[in-house]
Amino acid sequence: MSSVLYDTPGPRAKVRNALYTVGFLVVLGAALYWVLRTLGDAGELEADKWSPFFTDSRVWTTFLLPGLVNTLKAAALAMAIALPLGAVLGIARLSDHAWVRGTAGAIVEFFRAIPVLLLMVFANEAYAMWTNVDSGVRPLYAVVTGLVLYNASVLAEVVRAGILSLPRGQTDAAQAIGMRKWQVMTFVLLPQAVTAMLPAIVSQLVVIVKDTALGGAVLGFSELLRQGDLITVNYSNPIAAYLFVGLLFIVLNFALTGGAGWLERRIRQGGRSSGKALTTEQLEELENVGPEPVTGRGGETGRS
Repeated sequence: MSSVLYDTPGPRAKVRNALYTVGFLVVLGAALYWVLRTLGDAGELEADKWSPFFTDSRVWTTFLLPGLVNTLKAAALAMAIALPLGAVLGIARLSDHAWVRGTAGAIVEFFRAIPVLLLMVFANEAYAMWTNVDSGVRPLYAVVTGLVLYNASVLAEVVRAGILSLPRGQTDAAQAIGMRKWQVMTFVLLPQAVTAMLPAIVSQLVVIVKDTALGGAVLGFSELLRQGDLITVNYSNPIAAYLFVGLLFIVLNFALTGGAGWLERRIRQGGRSSGKALTTEQLEELENVGPEPVTGRGGETGRS
């Protein structure tokens, strides 16, 4: 039996695929054995390297949990600012006014072309030279500023592409009934484009969460990865520390993508079930309604 995409494998193909699978598993097992043996020879698998995460609460209360809070704080602030700013820039790039469209385009292309790490460094120096921001919170400000400038520019392109992907007839129909430009964008185009844009937006939000680690590596911001470095200094267990830090990042990103997936399903279900179902009485009433008679002069009825 054949499928639309491929033919059902025959006996030889099944044997060959089974051999490929066994071979891959053997190679994977050998690579895993080599990694574990190398780590064991280096002493990274000893119990005292891993036990602090289960027996010493200070690993969590002093390092991991504060780092997780700072990561969430920086990511949440960056998301809260970058999302609306990106939407505004994306809509501005579709403006009928050339000066608005050109200005927004220049801002987007400029900040999208600069590495986010460089933006964080420049922001940190700018806050140090031209503001009175305390040095204790300056890394947080710099990290959020760099993340906002870069990701708002990327999100602006996502918004613009999502709106342009809609059929032209949506705009024409809205303008035909007298809606203004801002009404067309607010009530017609953006609600329909949200579902199409959501996967790309979520991917960029995941990037924001991961890029907070750049601030810890360069600016000394006490986020999750930076706290992992401090764990390795105090407990001399880099493999274990970075493994737990990586697992926490995975949990964060899975929670973010899972929540976005739930929101996308709710939006799609809401779009399909937006109309109200008619009751049985209403259906019978509609079936019994015939063409309206045309009354002539003197109250007599006639055919139109």
